[in-house]
Amino acid sequence: MAEEKRILVVGGGISGITTTVEAAEVGYEVTLIEKNPYLGGRVAQLNKYFPKLCPPNCGLEINFRRIKNNPRVKFYTLAEVEKISGTEGDFDVTVKLNPRYVNEKCTACGACVDVCPQERPNDFNLGMDKTKAIYLPHEFAFPLRYVIDEKYCAKEKCAKCVEACAYNAIDLNMKSQSISLKAGSIVWATGWNPYEATKIDNLGFGKYQNVITNMMMERLASHNGPTEGKILRPSDGKEVSRVAFVQCAGSRDENHLPYCSYICCLASMKQATYVREQYPQAQILIFYIDIRSPGTRYEKFYKKVQSDENIKFIKGKVAKIEEDPATKDLTVVAEDTQSMQKIHEKVELVVLATGMAPITKEWKIPTSVSYDTDGFVLSNTGPAGIYAIGCAIKPVDVYSSAREGTAAALKAIQSTSGGVRR
Repeated sequence: MAEEKRILVVGGGISGITTTVEAAEVGYEVTLIEKNPYLGGRVAQLNKYFPKLCPPNCGLEINFRRIKNNPRVKFYTLAEVEKISGTEGDFDVTVKLNPRYVNEKCTACGACVDVCPQERPNDFNLGMDKTKAIYLPHEFAFPLRYVIDEKYCAKEKCAKCVEACAYNAIDLNMKSQSISLKAGSIVWATGWNPYEATKIDNLGFGKYQNVITNMMMERLASHNGPTEGKILRPSDGKEVSRVAFVQCAGSRDENHLPYCSYICCLASMKQATYVREQYPQAQILIFYIDIRSPGTRYEKFYKKVQSDENIKFIKGKVAKIEEDPATKDLTVVAEDTQSMQKIHEKVELVVLATGMAPITKEWKIPTSVSYDTDGFVLSNTGPAGIYAIGCAIKPVDVYSSAREGTAAALKAIQSTSGGVRR
């Protein structure tokens, strides 16, 4: 395969990783580009994921090993594609590499953190705690190397981390640079962002501390999260005994996301089991419009959750959430469409099932590709040899993302090897 051009994969989440390892393991050279300082995407932030409800290191560790041990894979983190030109089989790509300020000599010993005086919001934990300005993205990060957040680092004015590092791994003079790559085909797997819940005025996110999002719940339940896996109220750190999940928070709403995000119902049911496992007496309320549990496996999971006498499903759209300023408890106001009554339910924590917004809504592919009104890439509208997959084209779960990654590997191989008929 020495004469073959490389396959370029943009996005280091589960879709992009799958494409990378599948193509590389049948003999193709692959370059993987990721804008974060680590690989793993949203899956790395989850406590458990479907279909097996296993922790993320279950699947990611295997794939990281496949990447690390395969000489055909080259990957760049903190990298962004700036320009694409050329045609199928012969693309020219310009990639911007942003400075990490920490080089390959880093052993992740942590001495730098001990002396750093500056703090930053921990974006991996969705701002629920803080790290130092020099930090390890998370304990399972790949590559396992520290990074400096230049927005918070005092650089040369401080430089205490440089003095503390025994391995000369910190370089505060690193600069961004551009590199040019040749690619026979390109797979665009840039994934999704949680919808910005502060835009949903009636649900109180950003106003009330005990209203959180579904991704925040994943971090609260994770052993490497801000509370070391204990689900506690953000306002006072207390244990919870009554929790409400609000489905379609911003989804299926023409003022926000007009579409269904596919995974939210199952995510909330999964998170309801997190609470029930930690607090056997806890009561759970799930407010929903419709329940989506596609396929036999997911339907069985729905039936299992539904059979729990401490979990109550309420069919009705939430009108608003109010807070008792003295206790920080919350009241969920909704209409129960089955009883046709307006109800007020007092709870200690509310979890909003916010939808999935494609990263391509804001970060476009730098070539002629068409998008729908929501920012998803329209399939087969770009140049031949460029393939968008996963949440770049529609909301999908982890299993579907991996499956699409495998299919994209085959298409990319065909394009790189001489073109594929659509």
